[in-house]
Amino acid sequence: MEENQATKKDETDIDHALMARVAKGDQRAFRQLVERHQNAVVGTVTKMLGNASDSEDIAQMVFIRIWKHAGNYKPDNKFTTYLYTIVRNLVYNESRRRSRKRTISTDQREDEQHLHYPDDPAYQPDATLLDNELRAAIDAAIESLPKTQRLAVILRRYENLPYEEIAEVLDTSVSSVKSLLFRARTTLRETLSKYIDA
Repeated sequence: MEENQATKKDETDIDHALMARVAKGDQRAFRQLVERHQNAVVGTVTKMLGNASDSEDIAQMVFIRIWKHAGNYKPDNKFTTYLYTIVRNLVYNESRRRSRKRTISTDQREDEQHLHYPDDPAYQPDATLLDNELRAAIDAAIESLPKTQRLAVILRRYENLPYEEIAEVLDTSVSSVKSLLFRARTTLRETLSKYIDA
């Protein structure tokens, strides 16, 4: 446990040192920072938006924002708190933009799903298809959560952030984060009950 905390402190110190160099215009330090965090950022954005196609563009916007505002960065907290706060803001903006510009109706989406998963009782998918169906169901269930619950789940489950850091990213209290996660897990259990009970 102590070794794990020491490792996290070392990681935070590396990020703070890189950001100090980025603030002075050091492009090499910026590249290192991007390499350290781009996979986590792209993964989080993809899970939040449920669409990989825009994830790299939004991730790029996250890092552009870090580059532009590096001079204002204060190493009071972990760099990842700062990073995921930017991710949160850009993802929420994109979600709002998308909700105003829905291109596929719910009916069309349901029709497409029937094409992928026929109701024919003779249809016997193999284990790979079942795994893919379960993974798709989990992704869809997470995507259907309200955005704050969704981000809390992603940061906790996939990025392993502690409650305290999630609270800072979401600008809320630790007890509120725990409540968000409890509600999200309850919803996910209900949504995925047909897979869990099987």
